[in-house]
Amino acid sequence: MTTPKQTPPKMTVEEFLAWAEGRTGRYELIGGEIVAQASERAKHWKIKLATHVALLNAVKAKACGCHVVPDGGTVRIDTSTAYEPDGMVYCGPEVHGESMIVENPLIVVEVLSPTTGRNDKSRKLADYFRVPSIVHYLLIDADAPLIIHHQRRSDGDILTHIVREGVVTLDPPGITLSLADIYASG
Repeated sequence: MTTPKQTPPKMTVEEFLAWAEGRTGRYELIGGEIVAQASERAKHWKIKLATHVALLNAVKAKACGCHVVPDGGTVRIDTSTAYEPDGMVYCGPEVHGESMIVENPLIVVEVLSPTTGRNDKSRKLADYFRVPSIVHYLLIDADAPLIIHHQRRSDGDILTHIVREGVVTLDPPGITLSLADIYASG
């Protein structure tokens, strides 16, 4: 006789953050369920780092009062869903040093990978735009110079730009990212 498998109880974002603190690895909470994030390939790391550097340089050059967060920061979607994007930008006062959540991200970045790409392009796209402060969602291809830029317009519509060369303009906060800077070491 087999025993029925017990489903772990669903968590709130607060319970998840308490659970995740100090653990190794990356996790997200989707609909109250903990989901481990897949290991990353070297080219994923390189593009992610280059993106962080490009965002940091753009924010510093503009002196726009914004802050760049590498992976590790959490975006709360609702009471039972929280994601840890590959990077983000928020503006205004710095978050408290003990915080794990960025409450008002303006720009969210995901670097596409074979294991997460489908989710990044569908579920996360819809979920991130449930957060009122998010204006830009960047999907960055790890394999080729390509950024898919989803931008919330003032009327609430989402406009998509497919950028293969040149720059991506992120307004607000009025910064630009050069694909050449992100893919220079490719």
